[in-house]
Amino acid sequence: MRYLKLMLCLLVTLVTIDTRAQTPDAGLQAIDSVFSYESFIRQGDTLRYRMLTPLHHDIHKQYPLVIFLHGAGERGSDNKAQLKHGGKWLGSDSLREKFPAYVLFPQCPVNETWAPMKVRFDSAGKRMSFEFPLDAPPTKPGGMLKPLIDSLVASGKVDPKRIYIGGLSLGGMGTFYMITKYPDLFAAAFPICGSGNAAAAANFAKKVPVWIFHGGADPVVPVQASREYDQKLKSLGAEYKYTEYPGVGHDSWNNVFVEPGVLEWLFEHKKQ
Repeated sequence: MRYLKLMLCLLVTLVTIDTRAQTPDAGLQAIDSVFSYESFIRQGDTLRYRMLTPLHHDIHKQYPLVIFLHGAGERGSDNKAQLKHGGKWLGSDSLREKFPAYVLFPQCPVNETWAPMKVRFDSAGKRMSFEFPLDAPPTKPGGMLKPLIDSLVASGKVDPKRIYIGGLSLGGMGTFYMITKYPDLFAAAFPICGSGNAAAAANFAKKVPVWIFHGGADPVVPVQASREYDQKLKSLGAEYKYTEYPGVGHDSWNNVFVEPGVLEWLFEHKKQ
């Protein structure tokens, strides 16, 4: 019961602050028509998602797959809100022309998370820290994401050596979780203002290059979470980059979307 109350408090806090901090993309309605409406059903559960097909699509070719995991404020069942942040960025014609790929935006249901987690509060009840037990069973949306990716690879349309994953806030946590659990699947990752089990970074350190982003003044997910990964990955000799934006709050994704070279860095990686 105590754990459920802590989780509820965490989710309410994330949604409340995310809703205040996040600014909707001005071109969301326009970009909405570019992504197809899809759903993945497995063992009675449904994971809704939006899919972007490569520009100038050639049915005889395999293309990279980019998975983007949204934050707490975009959860639901409308299969639209997950495009609010990142949809305009990854769906722009200029980037599609330069980086032809399938782009997948799954939607996490309300009151669910991408990664199993626990939350702790300080003595004042204000500052949060997160724990990500790797031995915990996956959440429903997190547990469906891997089979969805597998099904797309099995279709023959996706290049299994060029699968990339990123996300913001709750989705940043999901990104760390997925590359920790499935390091042989992903060619590179870009978690934004996320958190994870940094002690388990050795699982992916020599297999998945990562570019980590965080705002230095983040009031929702403490920047220390990404700093721990920075220190751990450095000690492991991993291929990674860490970018911290001084004075920036939780909405550091806005900085990432205009950061030079992010997609160039991402697409230059390929599984051996």
